[in-house]
Amino acid sequence: MTDSSVQSDPRAEIRDVDQVVIRFAGDSGDGMQLTGGEFTRTSAIMGNDLATFPDFPAEIRAPAGTIPGVSAFQLRFSSFDIHTPGDVPDVLVAMNPAALKVHIGDLRRDGILIVNTAKFRSTDLKKAKYESNPLEDGTLEGYRVIEIDLEKLTRETLEDSPLDTRSKDRCKNMFALGVLYWLYHRELEPTLNYLDEKFGAKKPDVADANKRVVQAGYNYADISGIFQTAYRVAPATFMQPGVYRNVMGNQSLCLGLVAASLRA
Repeated sequence: MTDSSVQSDPRAEIRDVDQVVIRFAGDSGDGMQLTGGEFTRTSAIMGNDLATFPDFPAEIRAPAGTIPGVSAFQLRFSSFDIHTPGDVPDVLVAMNPAALKVHIGDLRRDGILIVNTAKFRSTDLKKAKYESNPLEDGTLEGYRVIEIDLEKLTRETLEDSPLDTRSKDRCKNMFALGVLYWLYHRELEPTLNYLDEKFGAKKPDVADANKRVVQAGYNYADISGIFQTAYRVAPATFMQPGVYRNVMGNQSLCLGLVAASLRA
């Protein structure tokens, strides 16, 4: 097992950047909000400034794999003061063709595109209204495409797990998260602790499976050589030591209303 504090693969160049915008996109059942939320929480713990934008499906219970059912989570983390979640993602994680179709137009040219190849079968392409496979027809030229069979690798990681196949497949978002953690020098420990807190008491097998998969994703990115460059975002220098709270827009709105009522 590779510890996240160990130096990255020496084959990969390490580049310091001051900000990154990442967008996770997939079906509403793919755990994109949880995945983005965990990356956000870890980055906050590591001292970065943050802005996020969750994007929920246009329809309630839209058919899986269809365009109206796409859920996304965008986050921007930086070493300086920011106020928006960013306009142009540097990285897009597309869990299926529908997610790719909805969001590929926003990814910057030469941006990193990570696709879950397990969901690019003919039936999946048809649901997303693709006439040909975008991974094969040249339409993704100009992007750095990283093809990963998340389902296959997740199942291999959990080969000896007591979970059923469907439950194992639900862990695939953690594999993608592990890959991104390696790519951007994020620590694994906050997420491992979170999984223990969330599932450990009542569903220890689920906690163990997700922990193993996020570590496997990190290890895969580290040893497979799929990335020639890894990135590092330093902590925000303007932030003072203290206790901080991570709030969503609706939560801050409610806090503002309560504060206004007390001052009225």
